[in-house]
Amino acid sequence: MNSIPAYSGARISGCWTLRSDGSGGGEGSLDRLLPSVSLGLSPRKRTTSQCKSEPPLLRTSKRTIYTAGRPPWYNEHGAQSKEAFVIGLCGGSASGKTTVARKIIEALDVPWVVLLSMDSFYKVLSPEEQLLAARNDYNFDHPDAFDFDLLTHTLRKLKQGKSVKIPVYDFTTHGRQKEWKTVYGASVIIFEGIMSFADKVLLQLLDMKIFVETDSDIRLVRRLRRDITERGRDIEGVIKQYNKFVKPAFEQYIEPTMRLADLVVPRGGGNMVAIDLIVQHVHSQLEERELSVRAALASAHQAQPLPQTLSVLESTPQVRGMHTIIRNKETSRDEFIFYSKRLMRLLIERALSFLPSQVHIVQTPQGEDYEGRSFHGKRITGVSILRAGETMEPALRAVCKDVRIGKILIQTNQDTGEPELHYLRLPKDISEDHVILMDCTVSTGAAAMMAVRVLLDHDVQEDKILLVSLLMAEMGVHSVAYAFPQVKIITTAVDKKVNDVFHIIPGIGNFGDRYFGTDAPPDWSDEDLDEPSY
Repeated sequence: MNSIPAYSGARISGCWTLRSDGSGGGEGSLDRLLPSVSLGLSPRKRTTSQCKSEPPLLRTSKRTIYTAGRPPWYNEHGAQSKEAFVIGLCGGSASGKTTVARKIIEALDVPWVVLLSMDSFYKVLSPEEQLLAARNDYNFDHPDAFDFDLLTHTLRKLKQGKSVKIPVYDFTTHGRQKEWKTVYGASVIIFEGIMSFADKVLLQLLDMKIFVETDSDIRLVRRLRRDITERGRDIEGVIKQYNKFVKPAFEQYIEPTMRLADLVVPRGGGNMVAIDLIVQHVHSQLEERELSVRAALASAHQAQPLPQTLSVLESTPQVRGMHTIIRNKETSRDEFIFYSKRLMRLLIERALSFLPSQVHIVQTPQGEDYEGRSFHGKRITGVSILRAGETMEPALRAVCKDVRIGKILIQTNQDTGEPELHYLRLPKDISEDHVILMDCTVSTGAAAMMAVRVLLDHDVQEDKILLVSLLMAEMGVHSVAYAFPQVKIITTAVDKKVNDVFHIIPGIGNFGDRYFGTDAPPDWSDEDLDEPSY
């Protein structure tokens, strides 16, 4: 990693940098490191970034929608080309790690920051260990108390851009809750815990290592306040546990890892000079990782034959006639909706024919066997790219009884021209499903590629994804097919050209605006997706 500018052990304006000239760190400088184990993360009611002035998100009772989106984390080939930037925060119990983390998040002022706590990865206690914990005789401050295997596996997967499930630890019952939290889409991960630097494998996943240094008396007072008010402990039990386990563990396991840190932050969250230095470094790292996907798509895969994974609805007189109506700029909104719905129904029926099937013999009312076919898979799930893709949901529901529906909101950043992920809601266990991904128009393929990448990050198999669209440009077909050669693409028509502002030519106009009766901005693109009205 590119370390923070080094001052080689000198205290500079309240912060102390330890390693960039090689004098203060390195994995081999600590005598006692745990065996190869794993690291994980857990939210404490804080999994997103917040800005003091204008928070980049909108919250309702059920949803969180980001007003600042996540830019592409993959290249034009569809492969992940940048990992999340991981900051590791270490320090003694109640040293102020969480406060420092929150200050960093506020100062960063970027969306898609995930704060994960090592506390979520305490091991599940046996009945005997439960009794010890009830008497304050179980050592929660020893490395053996943590599930490092799950921890490292989870952190590595999240850093790679995958969706992960985080256990929720109950400090009252000393066990994991039944429901785990799902975390996805981090651009920056802040991982904090008392043993954050205690494993070789874990250290390799951290791009930046910070140690929060706080006086032991202050840490004791904070721990007393927290454990009594938040965890229902009595004062005698807290002091007993501190003297018996917490203090010795800090001296034996935690304090020695200070030498591994890139930066030591004295006084915790009150040290704004150190926090500003951290934020500057993270911003520089994020800038180096910025990608330009749409421009690369516009110049790639041209003058090539259409891929075999593409299926275009037969251009019968009926299909041609419906296209004539919906492409006509003089068509009324009522007629546009009516004939679009007819095409959507035909399109969905066509897409279903590509799902796997098996022989299914039934008996007719006449008592005779009939050899038919039935779906050969676990489930079918529809995922719409908001907002235009949402108009295809009724057609899918009409032909697939009890189909599950997910939603992804992707918008074009008007400054960069890149697609950005703002919101997603996917059904549980979608990784086992065949997914019909719905969008009404695809020009460059940038939004469709992002949606496919999201599904792959949630462990949906590529060959189980069907992209359906009323109208596509050749550029969009090539982009998706080249990046994801196993995704089946189904559409009612393919137009040859995309103009300089990414409009499909001859095209259909802005489908969402024509369907919902809204006005398109002057610089609209066929793949611009406005926020839904909810």
